[in-house]
Amino acid sequence: MTTMRNRAALLAVAFGALACDQGLVPLPLCPPGLVGICGKVTFRGALPDSTDLVYVVAYATLPTTQNDLFTFQPQNPPKLQLDSAGRSTPQPYALNLPPGTYHWVLAAWKKQGILSPQSADSLLREAGFYRDPIDTSKAGTVVVAGAVAGVDFTVDFTNMHPVSYYFPASRSHP
Repeated sequence: MTTMRNRAALLAVAFGALACDQGLVPLPLCPPGLVGICGKVTFRGALPDSTDLVYVVAYATLPTTQNDLFTFQPQNPPKLQLDSAGRSTPQPYALNLPPGTYHWVLAAWKKQGILSPQSADSLLREAGFYRDPIDTSKAGTVVVAGAVAGVDFTVDFTNMHPVSYYFPASRSHP
């Protein structure tokens, strides 16, 4: 009887393993072949009604003028999923970036409207950024030489900052 139970248990394990279809294998942190950064974005607060999109971008240097706001990488940033299901759990993202040092990785919230340097202050908000793990009051720096995982941060729709928050240049940056 014990042998029969052992065989039944072994068969159950074998069928279970086949049925998983690699379900127990951990997902890679970054997509294969990525040169850039990847991580997870956690959402906090209600999505504003006037939302057009939210995307993740990186800056090699902190912007010091409104025109500098358009020097982000990549030029076609990935948009985050904004339906309620997409905001209920941390959402993965990946940015293809040229090798180099990036001093500001952030989520930019965009209000509905046509974006230009002149309309940036009325249409854009910083909704969250990657923070220095040692001093979370400052932006974290990321050095890209391949794939950099774990660049995680929170998008907080209740605490967004307009472009004018960072200008004039004499004001301290994140």
